[in-house]
Amino acid sequence: MSGVSMAQKALLRSSRWRGWEFVLWGLAFASPLLMPQHAPAISEIAIVALFAVSLDLVLGYAGIVSLGHAAFFGLGAYAAALFAKHVHPDPALGLLMGTLPALLLGFVASFTIHRGTDLTRVMVTLGTSLILLEMANKLDWLTGGADGLQGVVMAPVLGRFEFDLAGRTAAYYALVVLFIGFLLVRRVMASPFGQSMKAIRDNRLRATAIGIPVNARLTAIYTLGAALAGTAGALLAQTTAFASLDVFEFHRSADVLLMLVIGGVGWLYGGVLGAIVFKSLHVVVSGITPQYWTFWLGLFLVVLVVVGRERLVRPWQAIVARPAGSAGGGA
Repeated sequence: MSGVSMAQKALLRSSRWRGWEFVLWGLAFASPLLMPQHAPAISEIAIVALFAVSLDLVLGYAGIVSLGHAAFFGLGAYAAALFAKHVHPDPALGLLMGTLPALLLGFVASFTIHRGTDLTRVMVTLGTSLILLEMANKLDWLTGGADGLQGVVMAPVLGRFEFDLAGRTAAYYALVVLFIGFLLVRRVMASPFGQSMKAIRDNRLRATAIGIPVNARLTAIYTLGAALAGTAGALLAQTTAFASLDVFEFHRSADVLLMLVIGGVGWLYGGVLGAIVFKSLHVVVSGITPQYWTFWLGLFLVVLVVVGRERLVRPWQAIVARPAGSAGGGA
C-alpha cells in the first residue's frame, strides 16, 4: 500500500502546475496584444507547436520514429477545408471534422508499427504521407490539385469573432486550441497510462513481461498523436482559408522533427519551445539572409549537438525546475 501511495504522490507532483507555467501561458495569450503586427506569426507558432506536441507523443513517449507525421496534419487540413467549403463554415465543427479523419487514419496505421524495426516504421510512416500526397494531387476535382483548395470561407468563431486581416482572431483561436490540446496531453501523460508509456519506450520487452498491454497502449498513443496532428492541420487550413499539397510535403515532417530536436524529446514543453525557437529563427534569419537562412539554422543545430542542449539550457532548467526523470536530454 505504501508503494502505491508513493506512486500516487509522484503522479500528483508531476501533474501540479508550477509558477513559471502560468507566466509562460500568460505571456502567450498576451502576445497578440503586445505584438499585434506579429499576430499571423503567433498563430503559425501555436499551430506548429501543437503539431510538435503531437509528434512528441509518438516519438518522445512511445519511442516510435516517424518521418511521415505530415500525413495526419495534411489530412486534417484538407478535411477541415473541404468541410468549410461544401458543408458548413463553422470553425468548431470544422476542427472536429478535421480531427476525426486523422484519428481514424492514425488508428488504422497504428497496427503497422507493432512489428518490424525502427527503419521499417520510418519507411511505413513516410510511405503513408507520400500516398496521401499523390492522392491529393490526382483528385484535383476535389482538392484543387497543385493549385490548392481555394474559396474557403470561415464563419466567425463562436458566431462572434470574425477572422480579420490583421490575424488577431486567428492568433487567439490557435492559442486556445493549443492550450486545450496541451492540457489534454498533460493530463494523459501524468496518468498511470503515461507512466506505462515511458516504461514501454525504455524497454518494450520488460514492459510486456510485467503485464503492460504494449500493443494496445501503442495503438492508443499513436491514435492520439495522429488526432492532435489533424487538429493542427485543420487549424492551419481555417486560419489561412487555404489548403495545398504543401501540407503533405516531407519538409513538414522534417521541420517538426527539428523542433523536437531543438526543444527536447519526451518533454511536453519541448515541442512548444522548439516551435518558438524554430519559427523565430526562420522569421529573423530569413529577414536578414532570405536565401541562406537554412544554413544558419543548420549551424545552430550543429552547435546544439556539439555543445549539448543541457549546457545551453541549464540556467533555464534551474528556473523551471523540470521534474526529475523527464526525457529530453542531449540531441
